[in-house]
Amino acid sequence: MERRLIAILAADVVGYSRLMGLDEAGTLAALRSHRREMADAKIDEHQGRIVKVTGDGMLVEFPSVVNAVACAADIQRRMRERNVDVPDDRRIEFRIGIHLGDIIFEDNDIYGDGVNIAARIESIAQPGGVAVSGAVRDNVGNRLDLAFEDRGEQALKNIDRPVRVYNIDLFRRAPAQGVATGAAPKAALAKEKPSIAVLPFDNMSGDPEQEYFSDGITEDIITDLSKISGLSVIARNSAFTYKGKLVDIQDVCRRFHVATVLEGSVRKAGQRVRITAQLIDGTDGTHLWADRYDRDLTDIFAIQDEITHTIVEQLKVKLLPEEKKAIGQAPTANVEAYTNYLRGREFFHTRTKGSLQLARRLFARATNLDPNYARAYAGIADCDSALHAWHGAEISLEALLATCAKALALDPSLAEAHASHGLALSTNGRHGDAVAEFERAIALDPNSYEGHYFYARHSFAEGDLEKAVELYERCTDINPDDYRSPLLVMNALHSLGRHDEEAKLAAVGLERAQRALRQHPENSDPAQLGAIALIALGQHERAKEWADRALAIDADDNNALYNVACVYSLLGEPDRAIDLLEPYLQKVGPHMKSWFKNDSDFDPIRSHPRYAKLLELID
Repeated sequence: MERRLIAILAADVVGYSRLMGLDEAGTLAALRSHRREMADAKIDEHQGRIVKVTGDGMLVEFPSVVNAVACAADIQRRMRERNVDVPDDRRIEFRIGIHLGDIIFEDNDIYGDGVNIAARIESIAQPGGVAVSGAVRDNVGNRLDLAFEDRGEQALKNIDRPVRVYNIDLFRRAPAQGVATGAAPKAALAKEKPSIAVLPFDNMSGDPEQEYFSDGITEDIITDLSKISGLSVIARNSAFTYKGKLVDIQDVCRRFHVATVLEGSVRKAGQRVRITAQLIDGTDGTHLWADRYDRDLTDIFAIQDEITHTIVEQLKVKLLPEEKKAIGQAPTANVEAYTNYLRGREFFHTRTKGSLQLARRLFARATNLDPNYARAYAGIADCDSALHAWHGAEISLEALLATCAKALALDPSLAEAHASHGLALSTNGRHGDAVAEFERAIALDPNSYEGHYFYARHSFAEGDLEKAVELYERCTDINPDDYRSPLLVMNALHSLGRHDEEAKLAAVGLERAQRALRQHPENSDPAQLGAIALIALGQHERAKEWADRALAIDADDNNALYNVACVYSLLGEPDRAIDLLEPYLQKVGPHMKSWFKNDSDFDPIRSHPRYAKLLELID
């Protein structure tokens, strides 16, 4: 047995199961091509040795930590270049983690904590990114022109101490010869059609509660630009990773391979709004266009339309007649209805009973102000479905389906309305019809978070765990702030015996839940689900603290009762778990009762004498 101090690089493919489900042969062929033509060559160039290759990943050792980091950065940069013209849902992206540690070398393989830490760091790296331990960061120093973002100490599964982790900014590097400092090479930005990333508009209102408004405007501009076939637009989920951060425009262009960036700000005060917008050339950072709009709040849709048409003119994009009509159609002509809808959507995403009731009131107010507002009717339907299924509220299923029908009648091409209809049908026990509506929502908008999320919950409740995993993984990619999907998918992965993937998603979900708790300490939901992730990562005492915190915030909330019951089941305290489940199962609808039957978190208590009585509550 031989010991060595080496740099260990662990890599795997993001959403591998989903990609294999979409196109098994194509995914395998593409992955082999990436390895053969690029990854293997880079590893050899940087004096690395591939220790082992799995279906979706690899483990590599390097004698030099600088070589390991340089190799990882080169691989990820090349992967982004290779993915330029690949559709978002078919892209192969790697996560890479690197650690410097003492390992055991035996039979041409490597073992030990150093290997385990590298694998755990890889599991919390961003898609397409590189994460490294503090030991790696300290040893690299200033020898590579890369920026390191400190993520603080991270709790990693089966590692007995927290590990400081850093993300690497892959595009802060010395310029190539002949390229001006900071400029993105024009050849790298060349595309068949004009391209743009719309960054989240800054909320300049001096009130954090107005964030929903600036986010809503950004999303609507992205939606309108995405309707134009002659323009390539970076998806909302990718652009919003820059929310609240200082941004280098040329780095954004290099990362997304776009030629231009739109950035701006929103200041809302009473019935007045000020919006600034700047269109910036990614090759040299110059402003192609900039303007400021000081208007009445009622002009908000006209401003959005003006910005969209100005971008089209500046980038010399030709609009088709149907596209001109589509981007000219505002979702509502009533700005007060619009603001109520945006605020309602913000509360809906909190998911507690109180927030759902408040969201429903705001959506209803929006429809009162504009009876033809399709999105608001879809929002009402989502609230009614969630209140009935998750919180046992008495909801007329006929009225629920009528609300969905109203939304679809007003806008048959609205993905949100089809997702809402699917959720309502699932709540009503019409499983085949629900699937058809979920599929329709995703076909209309491949980046529909609600379409994928509602479909994932439905699939899990129906026992289709493979489909649930695929859909939850897609949700995790669509929304970089979504902690629910990586934490909910753990259950399905556990039942399928895919424990390594379960641990990876636990770490990703826990990091996001921690961030959500810092932003909204009054919301129990991140604490409920995060406690389950802490158990998966071996932190039992901390899991109890989070569970107690959830109940202290929402002692009567059905979701809190259920998720904390999961915690105590997994901790081997069956009576405490069942005490929480008994009142819960008497109040919820059939959808959640089906969910309960498939929930592996309750495997530890299935042989308990009181468990049989729980089944009687379901039947």
